Amino acid sequence: MLTWKEIINFTTKGNPIPEKRVDKTAAEWKEILTPEQFRITRQKGTERPHSGALCSIYDEGQYNCICCNTPLFDSTIKYESSSGWPSFTQPIKENAIKYHKDTSFGMIRVEVMCNTCDAHLGHVFPDGPEPSGLRYCINSESMQLEKGVENE
Repeated sequence: MLTWKEIINFTTKGNPIPEKRVDKTAAEWKEILTPEQFRITRQKGTERPHSGALCSIYDEGQYNCICCNTPLFDSTIKYESSSGWPSFTQPIKENAIKYHKDTSFGMIRVEVMCNTCDAHLGHVFPDGPEPSGLRYCINSESMQLEKGVENE
């Protein structure tokens, strides 16, 4: 189980190695993504709170990256954080997520990205439920729910 200390270490000492890489040009991403998906995942945008389709869905399955279909989160670790975005306590695998120190908007946060294709997903915070204490706050537009798939 990942801890906040390990996440901070990833931001300073390097991220886990992904299982594979997917690299495309901006034009190639624009061909496969909606304008809103492109804005959020490729331009580091954020959807309005409580506006995402996946905010209030708790069906069984796994949440995959909208860009490259990499499994990111399992529905069993999704929870209602009242933040306005889908929230999770852990990624499916340690190397599914990439971490980057984000100092935009006068704040210090940890941005989370797909470790396979560098899609912006959202941020992780140390104010989640035990036992990890983590809250991965993720844009709905950056993921798709594959229903009925169980994490191995």
